[in-house]
This record gives sequence, C-alpha cells and structure tokens, in this order.
Amino acid sequence: MNTIRRFLFKELDIRGQHLFIDTAWQAMIQDRGYSKQAIQLFGELSALAIMLANGIKHNGKLTLQVQGDGPVSLLLAEVTHDLQIRGMVRADGIITHDDSLDQVLGGGQIVVTLYNAQTDHSFQSFVAINPKGLIQTFEDYFTQSEQLTSKLWVSSTQDNLSAMLVQKMPDSKSNQQEDWHRITALSNTITKPELCALDAEQLLHRLFHEESVELFEDNTVDYECHQDRERFEKIIFDLGEQDARDLLKERGEISIHNEICNEHLFFNEQDLDRIFSKD
Repeated sequence: MNTIRRFLFKELDIRGQHLFIDTAWQAMIQDRGYSKQAIQLFGELSALAIMLANGIKHNGKLTLQVQGDGPVSLLLAEVTHDLQIRGMVRADGIITHDDSLDQVLGGGQIVVTLYNAQTDHSFQSFVAINPKGLIQTFEDYFTQSEQLTSKLWVSSTQDNLSAMLVQKMPDSKSNQQEDWHRITALSNTITKPELCALDAEQLLHRLFHEESVELFEDNTVDYECHQDRERFEKIIFDLGEQDARDLLKERGEISIHNEICNEHLFFNEQDLDRIFSKD
C-alpha cells in the first residue's frame, strides 16, 4: 500500500492528510545502509515533501534539500506532481537520540524548490531549522509562512513510512481554538505502532470516531529513479578526452556512482568514442 489521502473535519475548520507507503519506501532505502536515526530523519523529510507536493496543479516537482557539515551532510527528497519520489541521505558520522538537529546537520537551512515544467521556472524558499527537529521545523514553517497552524506525526522504519498531518485552516469560527485543542489532543493519543499498522480509515476512526470526518480518494505514491545517463556522459566529456582515455586505460572501464539512485554506470571504449565524437 503506497497511498496518501486527504481528510476534512466537515463541521470544523480543520483538514489533514494521511500517508502510508511500504514498497515504495523500501525501494527508497534498499541497500543504503542507513542507520535507524538516519531513516527517521529521511522519512520525516520525505513525508513532508510528499504532503507538500500532493495537489501541485502543474507538471513539475518539489524538492526539499538540507546540506550541512554535521554527521548528516545531505538530506534530499524530490517528489513530482504525480507523486513519484526519490531521494537520498549522505551520512558520515554517528547520530544519537540526544543530538539536536543543528548537531546532526551542522546548522544551515532547508531549501524548498518548486519547479514548474510548463514554464521551465523554479521558485525557491528557505526554511530556518528548529534545533528540536524536522517535524517542529515544518510545523513552524506551515504556521509562519503558510498561516496554517499544523501538527505532524511521522514514523519511519525499514518496512514503511507513515505520517499524519492536521492543519487549522485560515478561515476561522468563533470556537475554532477549542476545536483545534480537542483535535490535537485526540491526535496526540496515537502510538507509533498504530501509525505504522492502521490504514487511513482505521486510524481516523480510532482517533476521531465522535467527529464528522470526510475521507477523500487516495493518491498513489511511487518510487521512481530514472538513470540519467546523459548527465553522467557530460561529466566524462567535461573531464576531457585525454584524461578520460587515460582513466579508461588505467582501470579498464570508467565507473560512476549515481548516488541518488544508488546505481553504478559503466563506460567502455565504445562509449568514449561516441561521447567525444559529439565534439
């Protein structure tokens, strides 16, 4: 099951999203060797990227990227308008549960990039990191930048990525604050095993069976990482023909690691002949 579903509290100014992906998530982290803590961070970023991308009205993609000089030097999640996801973590050190996000990432900012393929234009914004974590960071972002008070729950394991988001909508009723406190209090009773095991209908019934909740149709999330061979051929071209042929002679073949897809691309003499014949 690889789905995301929107839901709405029909009598309140509150909406939400529920995410559960298993095989797509397993493909994302397969053979990566990520630690438990790295998987949780990666899951939080990926869940946020999927929720932000869900509902993009144009062809394109949304990218969340964090670079720093901490034990985790790169977190990257990309999601297309039709919810195809890919991403990676670059981690070079040990992370403990006591580490703040600043310690893990080495400070810095989160870059949010929205690319519109129809206009070939990208819009970037920057999100200040809250040392308490990525979840708190994006709760702050939704509240301050989007004017949508939000609460987010994420569980990320080797088997699945599951998350729930609830948001207070801008147009309010007089009793909205009381409603919001009630819904978040109910939401806070969720356990990680429930988040990992229950589908949207079961979870919403478990939490909000006394509320009037409308659950919308699901959208499918897929893992897709196209092997962009042309981009790596350009790397070889930029190396220069003599250096490339010397490297080929020394090693017998040229191997380049496509880190985001966790695949190796191999180039032989015929490949070099073709690459440099374009000059």
